[in-house]
Amino acid sequence: MGHKEDLLEGAKRCLLEKGYARTTARDVVAASGTNLASIGYHYGSKDALLQQAFLALTEEWGEAAFAAEEEGDRSVPADPYERFRGVWEQVIAGAEAAGPVWKLQTEIVTRIDDDEKLREAIKEPQREGRLGMAQGFLGIDPEKDPEKARVAGLLCQALAAGVMIQWLVDPETAPTADDLTAGLKVLMGEDS
Repeated sequence: MGHKEDLLEGAKRCLLEKGYARTTARDVVAASGTNLASIGYHYGSKDALLQQAFLALTEEWGEAAFAAEEEGDRSVPADPYERFRGVWEQVIAGAEAAGPVWKLQTEIVTRIDDDEKLREAIKEPQREGRLGMAQGFLGIDPEKDPEKARVAGLLCQALAAGVMIQWLVDPETAPTADDLTAGLKVLMGEDS
C-alpha cells in the first residue's frame, strides 16, 4: 500500500476507536505510519480524509450486510417477507461487530448542522445507500423501477436507523428479524 491507502486505513481505525470529533491529524499519522504532509498531498485536509474514511466504513458495512446476495447466494427466497427476514437476520447477527460503525454514524449525524462540507459529502452516498437497501432488503432493482426503489429505500433506511439506535441503546430488547417481519406484516394488514 502507498501513503494514500495507508492514511485511509489509519483514519478508519482512528474513527472507530476515537470517533470523528476526537480524531486528530497526528492520530491518523501515528496509525498509518505516514507523515502530516501526506494528508494534505493526498486528501487536501484532515476533514476530507475523515469524510472519505467514514464513507468507506459505511460502504464496507453495507457490503457485509448484503454479503450472501453479492456472493451469488442462490437461496434468496422469492417471498418478500422471507427475503426481508433473511436480510435482517444477517444485519442483526452482525450488530455487535457493526456497533462501532453505528456509533460513528450517530456521531456524524449530530455534527452535520455545524459542518456543511460533511453534510454535502454524505448526501450522495446516502441516496445511493437507499437504493442499495431497496435492492438488498426487498429485491427491487433501482434501474428497472427507480421510483419504487427510491421510496422503498427511504423506508428501509428509516427502519435501519431506528433498529441501529435500538441495538446501541438496549440490545436485550432490540428487535429481532422475526420481530421486524411480524411488524411489517401487521403494518401491511396481514396476520403475523
